[in-house]
Amino acid sequence: QVQLVESGGGLVQAGGSLRLSCAASGRTFSPYAMGWFRQAPGKEREFVADVSLSGGSTYYAYSVKGRFTISRANAKNTVYLQMNSLKPEDTAVYYCAAAGRYGNSGGGYRYDYWGQGTQVTVSS
Repeated sequence: QVQLVESGGGLVQAGGSLRLSCAASGRTFSPYAMGWFRQAPGKEREFVADVSLSGGSTYYAYSVKGRFTISRANAKNTVYLQMNSLKPEDTAVYYCAAAGRYGNSGGGYRYDYWGQGTQVTVSS
């Protein structure tokens, strides 16, 4: 089984920055990609960004492109999401996910493993 644990969420003013981290542990696992999703109150979970196994290919939702940067450190089994110029509409629970195969989500993966989520609140 694969466990994903997010950290780094919190409360920030509009225009500020936060960096989320996600550490993967468990059985030996080399995911095709790792990604971030978010879910705001009353809304469906939506894709934010993902990064390929090598880290060479990234894909972003239009709403965050140019403001968020995803990266991964394979040696540490960790993926990061640097969020800059945050807006109140970025307020959500952010989930880390790992893809074990190709699919139709994000940059073309199927996400099978999920973390518990970390709250990000952006005040106006």
